[in-house]
Amino acid sequence: MHKGHYLYSAAQVRELDRIVIEKFGISGYELMQRAGSFAYNILNKYFSKTFSIYVFCGRGNNAGDGYVLAKLAIEDDKYDREVIVINCFNPEKLEGDAKTAYQDLVTMKYDKEKVEIWDHSDLRKKNPSSTSVYVDAIFGTGLTRDINDENLVHTIEVLNNHNMLVGEGISNEYEGVLSIDIPSGLNADTGNIMGVAVNANVTATFMGHKRGMFTHDGREYSGQIEFDRLDIPSKSYFELEEDNHCYLAKYNDLEYYQNIPARKRNAHKGNFGHVLLIGGDEGYLGAAHMAAEAAMRVGSGLVSVATRKSHAAQLSITVPEVMSHGVETLDELMPLIKRATVIAIGPGLGQSEWAKLLFARILESDLPIIIDADALNLLAEEEQSSPNWVITPHPGEAARLLKTDVTTIQSDRFQSARDLHEKYHGPVVLKGAGSVVTDLEGNLYVCSEGNPGMSTGGMGDVLTGVIAGLVAQGVDIESATQIGVLMHARAADMAVFDGGERGMIATDLMPYLRELSNPDLYFSNT
Repeated sequence: MHKGHYLYSAAQVRELDRIVIEKFGISGYELMQRAGSFAYNILNKYFSKTFSIYVFCGRGNNAGDGYVLAKLAIEDDKYDREVIVINCFNPEKLEGDAKTAYQDLVTMKYDKEKVEIWDHSDLRKKNPSSTSVYVDAIFGTGLTRDINDENLVHTIEVLNNHNMLVGEGISNEYEGVLSIDIPSGLNADTGNIMGVAVNANVTATFMGHKRGMFTHDGREYSGQIEFDRLDIPSKSYFELEEDNHCYLAKYNDLEYYQNIPARKRNAHKGNFGHVLLIGGDEGYLGAAHMAAEAAMRVGSGLVSVATRKSHAAQLSITVPEVMSHGVETLDELMPLIKRATVIAIGPGLGQSEWAKLLFARILESDLPIIIDADALNLLAEEEQSSPNWVITPHPGEAARLLKTDVTTIQSDRFQSARDLHEKYHGPVVLKGAGSVVTDLEGNLYVCSEGNPGMSTGGMGDVLTGVIAGLVAQGVDIESATQIGVLMHARAADMAVFDGGERGMIATDLMPYLRELSNPDLYFSNT
């Protein structure tokens, strides 16, 4: 599989900075100049019609990037803009390259009427223009403690209130919030908010993708992410890549053709596998229905559903392509297992004695198994594991599997996914904004696709069917998991493009899953 772009921790980015400076002779101030220039270019890309720029500067290198941006904006004769620099800390205490950048700014010649330098007291007394871009250069990746200082909290509130003026998206070319490198207050390693954080419309980041920006709160607070390497040598990354096992996975990067071969002209349904889906306890047939249809939409040759006898006939009417079996005993289940290529269990399963009976038998099978929903809650009680199982928990289910709480799971989604893999051995999908996926070796992948419209019932059931359908066609279990997550999320993005986020339901994904399952068709349309 194509691993995608590397994602870096804050410590790894600091090490990259050291390597570039010490081994390749690029000074820290030169990197700062490049970063500020890139950020200013991004500002002009998204907010070309703004009348004024407010640059909020902290006290470290992130502040230096902001001072460079401010100086460039002042020097730019193309735009007749007002520039206001707000020092969130005493600039006399600046050190190193940030101090140099500030001195370069304040000693330059400029029109005094169009440039102002404020401190926090000015921010409280004056009324910043609403038709402006607010640039966040307060904290970078080095922030290690929660922000609780009253003045800093107020400053970030000012930035976030300005973000709210823009509304959804970043189409307003006059006003918005641009964060430099990372939104201040967002943890670069986990994507958690450190007390309070800037909610940016756009983030101009550089050198290395910070992993916290792509999962949990990072997906919301980073806004549109723009990245630049700052022209550092490719060899700068080599030492870090040896020990880096976290990647950003994008659908268009998938080596899709190598995983799902073209169909032969003389093919028949038996060539494309047989999914056995187990679920649909009393009152929950819909979940099994959606998972079964998804498995067929991605190309499984056959799909059988083992469900309650009271549901079997109903399912056959609503999805006639699926073979529906009323199963109440293990004797009725065994022939279905023998014919299956892969088993998916959990959608609508419940936790009744019927569910426990079927689940216990399934765990004895040597077939690949996708375990979801209530089957995960039953697994939490069984304490069994296999590299041949895929588990797909949301944070609540993950908490039960690891005997902890949701807060702990979300506090470090990367570590939580790694812990789940170490305990259960197979591929893991920790669902949520920026789903985290592990392969059999424990490498971590963050899904870059998807949207808030997926926050609706049944989405997880569809994902289970997608992964199972891919495994049925001969895709290895870890590749099927990664492809399935990205395919599922991309289908949701396609559905949003055609109809918007609100009101999207899980079954809206079905036609797009079919299109994505035919790469010649999909890539010819993109």
